[in-house]
Formats: sequence, C-alpha cells, structure tokens
Amino acid sequence: MTTTTATDPAVLRALLDRVRAGREFGPNVYSTLDVLQVLYDRVLRITPATVDDPDRDRFLLSKGHAVAGYYALLAARGFVPVAWLDDQGGPDSRLGDHPDRLLVPGVEIGSGSLGHGLGLGVGTALGLRAQGRTDPRVYVLLGDAELDEGSNHEAIAYAGATGLGNLTAIVLDNRSASHGWPGGAAGRFTVNGWTAATVDGREHAALHTALTGHDHHRPHVVVAVVTDGEWA
Repeated sequence: MTTTTATDPAVLRALLDRVRAGREFGPNVYSTLDVLQVLYDRVLRITPATVDDPDRDRFLLSKGHAVAGYYALLAARGFVPVAWLDDQGGPDSRLGDHPDRLLVPGVEIGSGSLGHGLGLGVGTALGLRAQGRTDPRVYVLLGDAELDEGSNHEAIAYAGATGLGNLTAIVLDNRSASHGWPGGAAGRFTVNGWTAATVDGREHAALHTALTGHDHHRPHVVVAVVTDGEWA
C-alpha cells in the first residue's frame, strides 16, 4: 500500500500555479510543500486505490487555509483530477478554500477554524486503537500559531497521558505564533510525554528521519522550521 514514486517538484509547481491562477500565496502555503512531499512520497501508506482501506495511514490537514499546496499534491499523486485545480474556489468546485472530506478524495477531515485538527487526530488514533488496528498511523499537520489555541493543549496533554503511540503531529514553525515556547515548540509536547524532533522544514532527508523516528509507545511531534517564504 506504500506510495514509492517521488513527486517531481517541477510538476508540483506547475500544478500549484494552476491552483493559484494569478493569486498571491504567502508563507502559509509555501511552508507546507516540502513536508507534504515527504509525507506522500516516502511515509504515508495510502494511494488513490486505498483511500477507504481501514488499515491506511491517515493524514489530517489542520491548517486548512494552506490548502492550495495540498490540492496540488493530491492532483500530482492522482487522488483528484488535475482539471479540478483550474476552478479551485469556484461556485461549482469541489475544491473549496478549506478541504472537505465529503467532496475531495483522500481528504480525512473538513477543516475550518484553527485548533481542531489535533483533537480530531487524537480521536482518530484512539478509535484505531480501540478497533485493534495497530498498523495505521495518524499524522496531523498544524501551524505554530495554532498552539495559541487552548484546544490543542488539551489534545497534547491527553495524547501524552494515554500513550497514543500511533499519533504524529507536525508543527510548521514559520514564526507566526503570538506566543513562543522556551527552547522551541517541541518543549510544549515533551513536557506531556511526547517524543520530539526539530528539523529544517526544507530538508527532505531530515524530515523523513524525523517523521519515521517515533517509538510506537508515545505520541511523536516533528517541528519543521521554515523561516523563509520560498520553495525550491
């Protein structure tokens, strides 16, 4: 069920340009692209043919306002038709300004206000454990500014207390949070028993090592630091 073919960055850029359609994107979009590539090329056990397989890995995009790169990646991987990108956000489009799990193949949650994705990820991980499904992992991508939301702190504490070893959070740290954490964002998780890795959010090898570095006994967080607005 593992996806193995690497996404061509030139193809991904061309697809992103179709989503953009003359609009400007900011760091919220460009900071996600390297993490998304590594996840879908080298980590997630999911393909367009296995989007309903109960043993698939789950990817939850909590920072849904950064959906443009996600749509481009889903098209590059064959989850959605490329033609859908040309009308993103249109009145008849399935591709809204936030993803909708009922309309977009491969999308696990519908996002909206920031701060909900990690809680949903905790619930998903708990549900898989209750079913005795030990192979699937749940990955949640959130922004550093989401750590300003209290709901995330409850999710962090609960996941640590219950030892959700099938859960990985990815925090894209582009220095947009109102409140920082002494020693970096990872410290907010480790204090509640999570394992953690902080890496350059542009370095694919480092991201892969961090994303696969969990011990299966505790929840794991990867802080991907991206301080520029560019994408290679």
